[in-house]
Amino acid sequence: MKKIRIGMIGAGRIGKIHADNLIRNPQVEIIAVSDLFAGPELDAWAADRNIALVTKDSNELISHPDIDAIFICSSTDTHVPLIVQAARAGKHIFCEKPISMELTKTESAIDEVKKAGVKLQIGFNRRFDHNFKRVQEVVQGGGIGDPHIIKITSRDPNPPPIDYVKVSGGIFMDMMIHDFDMARFVSGSEVEEVFAVGNVLINPAFAEHGDVDTAVVTLRFANGALGVIDNSRQAVYGYDQRVEVFGSKGSVVVANDHPNTAVISTADAIVSDKPLHFFLERYQAAYIEETQMFIDAILNDKCVPVSGDDGVQAERIALAAKLSSRLGRPVKVSEVLALLQETAVS
Repeated sequence: MKKIRIGMIGAGRIGKIHADNLIRNPQVEIIAVSDLFAGPELDAWAADRNIALVTKDSNELISHPDIDAIFICSSTDTHVPLIVQAARAGKHIFCEKPISMELTKTESAIDEVKKAGVKLQIGFNRRFDHNFKRVQEVVQGGGIGDPHIIKITSRDPNPPPIDYVKVSGGIFMDMMIHDFDMARFVSGSEVEEVFAVGNVLINPAFAEHGDVDTAVVTLRFANGALGVIDNSRQAVYGYDQRVEVFGSKGSVVVANDHPNTAVISTADAIVSDKPLHFFLERYQAAYIEETQMFIDAILNDKCVPVSGDDGVQAERIALAAKLSSRLGRPVKVSEVLALLQETAVS
């Protein structure tokens, strides 16, 4: 049986999640892992998984003759150069989102991938969630007629550390970018215009770094549908992930996943468990499926389910939202590049 040989760049939380999922796949062999902070702890982790090579130098993986595909799970600022290097080396690429914080650099990286003829999949794992896939299937199958309103709620149980906020790119680029991709996925239409508002309601430190912790965005789609996305960095009751699509013939709604479906009803209250705690629990199966589909695309020369172009479009919408929040007006996705140039000059 043919195996795809993998090199993992970045051995933080998400890199280790992908590695542990990949080693369960009999058609995968992880040959090497690189991380700038490689040391005895990573050596032990890799040895436990029969990963032969551990290095601080990502070039060793990209130039390794036995490696077929590279997983890029390092910090966002490294994504573009690593994509370019891997593409030029003829390696297939799986890259975590976002590709970068700068649209022109992202587009240049995608051009390199297309020139090299390699596959690139972006890590929008929520497309593989069992609930959200069902919404997309119903909408694309015409089950609710023409989509009129798309509502997406995404709220984290706890805010991220402020050190992370400093480099995250902000709530629209770091957190809501998943929801922008989901809006495109479930609607089957491109986003044409964005109007974003945000505020600091949880931790004043967000404002110190030019970010907000609470945001609402309205979307106008090419097919005429309207969308609403709300994000919060702190939902005290748990990880809140819901989607509704309302259309001309009905609606499809998915609620949160819970550890169980038991509802306890007494004279005092009706009680159920809180939602699954955070993204690792909620999207565990989705992480597995996205990597399996990437491997299948390589083995059987199929299109990847989430392309570089999908990554570019989500990034455009996120940047439009950042600009809209800053300018206090709706922003068309088509005017993002021009506005970025204007604001850079000013």
